[in-house]
Amino acid sequence: MASELVIRDLKVSIDGKQILKGINLTVRQGEIHAIMGPNGSGKSTLSYALMGHPKYQVTGGQVLLDGQDILSLTPDKRAKLGLFLGFQYPVEVPGVRLGNFLRIAYNTVHSDNQLSPTQFFRLLKEKVNALGIDENFIGRSLNEGFSGGEKKRAEVLQIAVLKPRFAILDETDSGLDIDSLKIVANAINSMAGPDIGMVLVTHYQRLLQYVTPHYVHVVVGGRVVKSGGKELAHELEQKGYDWLKESAVTG
Repeated sequence: MASELVIRDLKVSIDGKQILKGINLTVRQGEIHAIMGPNGSGKSTLSYALMGHPKYQVTGGQVLLDGQDILSLTPDKRAKLGLFLGFQYPVEVPGVRLGNFLRIAYNTVHSDNQLSPTQFFRLLKEKVNALGIDENFIGRSLNEGFSGGEKKRAEVLQIAVLKPRFAILDETDSGLDIDSLKIVANAINSMAGPDIGMVLVTHYQRLLQYVTPHYVHVVVGGRVVKSGGKELAHELEQKGYDWLKESAVTG
């Protein structure tokens, strides 16, 4: 049976200002959901709140993973349950090799099935090759000196290795040139399947030219004001977001 991530009437504030005003969303393994909306609509707030960032205060609602409310859990415990957040701006960690970081992360998340260094690096090599990434990549310090595209590829590699049940990618297309965007999109497509649910948070439709979502949701003013299929993304590209802002005011 596929796992479900259910968001019910989620309300979130930052420094006393309410940003999310009642988000409702259900994501199942095997599905790709795109979250779109103008700047300041609450898309990234949703991403960080789901992962448990302490800056984001949940003031109402529930987030259920297979029926368990995870809002009281710390980020590491949410990760162990199968949640992953890919950052819009991944941080650099000088001196920590990407391969070693991934091995520690894997054995932490999968504490009931830890791998020896030899077993892990065999797995890592398989994932690197499957994603078309140079093997030298994993010997470099985490994100240090990486281009924007390399940082996003490192995020995608983490998903492939850690195998979360749900991956939230916060504007992973931000700052990418067309070649890097295609590489990242191809990597996302290669990982899509029945064992992972994906939430792609994006401002523009261009990522969705290469990754086809099952569902598109538009967030404006802290609420989901419209949901539909991939055709909704094309409609937004033509019309922009202004025609939906009235729904956010009156919703």
